[in-house]
Amino acid sequence: MPTETHSTSAPDPIPAPPGQRRLIVLGSTGSIGVNTLRVAEHLASAGLMNIKVVGLAAGRNAQRLIEQAREFHPQAVAVADLACASEVKKALPGTPVLAGPEAARELVQSLDATDLTAAIVGSAGIQATLAGIQKGMRIGLANKETLVAAGALVKPLCRAHHAPLLPVDSEHSAIFQCLASQGPGARGKGQADCGPDTSHVKRIVLTASGGPFRTVPREKMVQATVEEALNHPTWKMGAKITIDSATLMNKALEIIEAHWLFDLPSDKIAVIVHPQSIAHSFVEFTDHSILAQLGPPDMKTPIQYALTWPGRLAGCSQPMDWSRLGQLEFFPPDFDKFPALKLAYDVIDAGGTAGAVFNAANEAAMAAFLDRKIRFGRIVDLVAQALAALPPRPADTLEAILAADQAARDFVNNLIGNR
Repeated sequence: MPTETHSTSAPDPIPAPPGQRRLIVLGSTGSIGVNTLRVAEHLASAGLMNIKVVGLAAGRNAQRLIEQAREFHPQAVAVADLACASEVKKALPGTPVLAGPEAARELVQSLDATDLTAAIVGSAGIQATLAGIQKGMRIGLANKETLVAAGALVKPLCRAHHAPLLPVDSEHSAIFQCLASQGPGARGKGQADCGPDTSHVKRIVLTASGGPFRTVPREKMVQATVEEALNHPTWKMGAKITIDSATLMNKALEIIEAHWLFDLPSDKIAVIVHPQSIAHSFVEFTDHSILAQLGPPDMKTPIQYALTWPGRLAGCSQPMDWSRLGQLEFFPPDFDKFPALKLAYDVIDAGGTAGAVFNAANEAAMAAFLDRKIRFGRIVDLVAQALAALPPRPADTLEAILAADQAARDFVNNLIGNR
């Protein structure tokens, strides 16, 4: 789809100076994007890395995007919301402003960048992330929906274009760090685009905070208000991921993402509830050794590791308060209370477009809850109904994935009367 007339033409590519890392941040105004810019600023100002922000893409937060552009002076910016384009363009004279639903993808295609942080929320970020992979960029993946919906396309493309895929989610970064500590793997000599060697992994265990309803009875939880669901006890995040954490849909998405990232079957991926959010995940090996990555709940740590991998540099995240380690709790998840977890394993086993249906149905149902059109307890029920009604098809093209995405949204919206 071409950009709308508000868009300025894409800039001419400026070749990167030797040794300079040139970063595009997709979703720059969200929590991951903001933290990515802080990490990049830290690395550059401390003289630890020659890194420059060359592109920023946002949805509709025009004011924050303008502030970021004035601070980092990117070569171009992108705005998905056409209504915000004129405001951004007026505030940033001389800076190309791409606008419309394809603007983020166009930004990635037009700039000479080495690194891409993919932090656009939901399936909206898939095409821009694929564009970065096709250009051989180093991908810091915070958009889990890209792998959930399009993992069958993403992994082969990463291999074909030698694009390292580095997880930014704290749980997947923890697993990646534990596996990287084992040295070069048999499948790729430690190269992230091939995936770390998991031949000696018995299972990986993703930790979950349990969200705001961990101790709330199910009969009360299903009637929860928007305000209650947005009150996460550990992390400060955007509305979408916070609601997903309340249903444990976020953990379900992470189960599917882990399947693609680490090439593991469903029976080698487990979940454990850990309210303190200090141990970010575990890897259990075939010799029964277990490695974990620990740290405060601060997203700047996994963001920086994705930027500096395979090395480590002085960080800007908060240090560990060792007094907090006096009590670390772990509980098995309640699959009856949080049925999204069971659905995730079903999606992995079904394959094909099941991931795209799962993700899109959740996005539509979650949006309806935020709009107060459905009760909290109906979110996961609608996702389950969509999976049952839309059998998986081969996910061998982007068109097939996007068609499944749209079919799931239409199905959910029809059920809740949004049509």
